[in-house]
Amino acid sequence: MTLMTRSSSTVTAPADATANASRRKWLGGTARAVAGAGLLSLVDPLVRAGAWAAGTDAPEKTEVKIGFIPLTDCASVVMASVLGIDKKYGVKITPSKEASWAAVRDKLMNGELDMAHVLYGLVYGVHMGIGGPKKDMAVLMSLNQNGQAITLSNKLLEAGARDGESLAKLMAADKREYTFAQTFPTGTHAMWLYYWLAAHGINPMKDAKVITVPPPQMVANMRVGNMDGYCVGEPWGARAIMDKIGFTTVTSQGIWTDHPEKVLGASADFVNRNPNTARAVTAAILEAGKWIDASPENRRKTAETIAAKSYVNTDAGVIVDRMLGQYDDGLGKKWSDAHAMRFYADGAANFPYLSDGMWFLTQHKRWGLLKEHPDYQAIATQINRVDVYKQAAQAAGVALPASETRTSKLIDGVVWDGSNPAAYADGFKVKV
Repeated sequence: MTLMTRSSSTVTAPADATANASRRKWLGGTARAVAGAGLLSLVDPLVRAGAWAAGTDAPEKTEVKIGFIPLTDCASVVMASVLGIDKKYGVKITPSKEASWAAVRDKLMNGELDMAHVLYGLVYGVHMGIGGPKKDMAVLMSLNQNGQAITLSNKLLEAGARDGESLAKLMAADKREYTFAQTFPTGTHAMWLYYWLAAHGINPMKDAKVITVPPPQMVANMRVGNMDGYCVGEPWGARAIMDKIGFTTVTSQGIWTDHPEKVLGASADFVNRNPNTARAVTAAILEAGKWIDASPENRRKTAETIAAKSYVNTDAGVIVDRMLGQYDDGLGKKWSDAHAMRFYADGAANFPYLSDGMWFLTQHKRWGLLKEHPDYQAIATQINRVDVYKQAAQAAGVALPASETRTSKLIDGVVWDGSNPAAYADGFKVKV
């Protein structure tokens, strides 16, 4: 991807290189000292005053409650708070652990949460009124790319299924009902699962039963035989392998390399009432993502932090390997994945591409969640607040892409570039 040069009017504190180096050394040393104790808030004293402390740029709301689900990709929201980066931008982020994506949706809609670490497709589904109340929504940034997986049970392995092709043969031969789980009907995990099944000739709406299970409950449900497979974010793919109940049949980056995943979502009302707050929080989380991606050491510290009971509530060892791109599929294959979970990637992981938003709409239409073709471009432009993101990126010193759309080839060889979404949605052989 071609990236434009960084804006010259970035916000940094302190400004000179020597002071910046001292700040990095201070943050690193302090993080090492407290990592084992869950990382108490690290407030950089050099930026305590905040980037927008006064005047018309001051955040309208300085304390912001951000919901999250216990998943590895909540990391940049958590670290923006834990490292005190939020204070640099004049806000205080309070991460709020939620039980399910449905709870996140409801609390965003009724105002109990200001923002959330949330499924990309969930935001679009709420905006379109799919399966529940309709409310205008906003995507402020992408939080990460990649890092999800589809897990099949060891019982399926014993029956001969270890990949999409062998699963399709097994399902064709054995007419029993097969059950697969995703985390929310319009969300990313549902779309990766459906796309992968369909790429192997399995229609998820006709050939299988699909259920919704909250991410932290996936492993327990597979253990008692409630599903044959599931798609979820890490660390719950790795956890199934550690618990010897399942294996990774495909990673989400194996379905779509550098795909969009979680976003920073909010209601449109909240963003319209609090534009400076939206910008400040986005900038803080951008900077946190940059910090996470800066080094393997920072990723390890992040894994140790988010493993705590108040966040993901699992062993750090379950998180760290896949966060570092070190994969084991549970069947003896090990590899270093060049497209593991990315929180920054020089800003490429964070830009709210209009084509990414439109893609979810095409899949909602493909699977009958939308009955008619929407105005893809207009809706994506309304939801994806590129204007707020650009302001936040300037403040955080983050490069912008040359285009608001991008081109990708998915696992079935079909190219998506956002140019003709209706034809794309209608062009699949396997659909409702």
